[in-house]
Amino acid sequence: MSATFDPTPEHEMLRAMVRDFAQAEVEPQAESQDRKQELNRPLFTRLGELGLLGITVPAEEGGAGMDTTAAVIAHHELAKVDPGFTLAYLAHAMLFVNNFYHCSNADQRRRYLEPVLSGQWVAGMGMTEPGYGTDVLGMTTTAVRHGGHYVLNGTKTYITNGPEGYCFLVYAKVDGRITSFLVDRTCPGFSVGNPIHKMGMRASTMSELIFENCEVPVENLLGAEGQGITHMMRNLEIERLTLAAMSLGIADRCLHLMIDYAGQRISFGRPLADFGQIQRFIGESYAETEAARCLIYTVARSVGPNHRNRVGSDAAKLFAAPVGKNVADRTMQVLGGAGYCTEYPVERLFRDAKLLEIGGGTLESHQKNLTRDLVKAHTR
Repeated sequence: MSATFDPTPEHEMLRAMVRDFAQAEVEPQAESQDRKQELNRPLFTRLGELGLLGITVPAEEGGAGMDTTAAVIAHHELAKVDPGFTLAYLAHAMLFVNNFYHCSNADQRRRYLEPVLSGQWVAGMGMTEPGYGTDVLGMTTTAVRHGGHYVLNGTKTYITNGPEGYCFLVYAKVDGRITSFLVDRTCPGFSVGNPIHKMGMRASTMSELIFENCEVPVENLLGAEGQGITHMMRNLEIERLTLAAMSLGIADRCLHLMIDYAGQRISFGRPLADFGQIQRFIGESYAETEAARCLIYTVARSVGPNHRNRVGSDAAKLFAAPVGKNVADRTMQVLGGAGYCTEYPVERLFRDAKLLEIGGGTLESHQKNLTRDLVKAHTR
């Protein structure tokens, strides 16, 4: 649909590049990777070649030196063709790279940045635990310092990029305070569980991360002990906006399929688009998609490493996540049996869309956050 909210020529160039890449290289493999439930590693490396894995990292550090709007654009365009692959990208570029860059020191960047920016290493983040998802403060993974290393014990689950990942930004409690660590596959006592199979987003993989007396060098402590909450909160806003952008991408693609099919399919001697119920599906889907677009791109302009907008990012994901699912649902209804089968990508996009109401904060958590923040602001 409309290509609004690209305030600079650089953003327009980025959108064109990502759109061309998505259509030429990501789209052709989307269905097969969904069936195989595997990450396409060679294609993931292409993201590094295009400079997308470090999209928010300064150019002098090897990144693209772009902003939150650029990150939204990349996720928006990629999700139109393969949300699963896009989720693997988000876990790497946002949950690890963006977070890592802003809480690491020069030595840590020297050791880890180049391989993750190139795609040589796949990365991810370990926060969710078997008994603690949205209740992140209740996490039970612990870290105790012993001389030149920390000993971690615990399990993280539902970790995107777990099976392929080489390094992870992991949160654990040191004396009850959430702390950030760099953990990689060379750390003794670290292991990865078997792949966890999913309803959707199958082109990205998921597993547990297991820490059994896992030895992590002191040099891999990110920031200081107890700063994990700061790191987590700073990164959540760009995470939620890029997840919202994925839902927007799904909605855009499904709306295009719905309009095209309704205009061509003849039923009872007339195009489907002549029938009032179909017009309702199309009209409501277009209005909701455009509203999501406006909210996401408007909020993105106000979010950066030194600029916070938690109310805006929560609102964007709360509104946009159901839009992708609802538009996909309506599209499947308009296409009927064709939409339910794999002839069209609607059934895959429908399955993929549901995760966006859960991952990166459930809809209920956004409602809670918004209410708390708005009441607090109102009573000042």
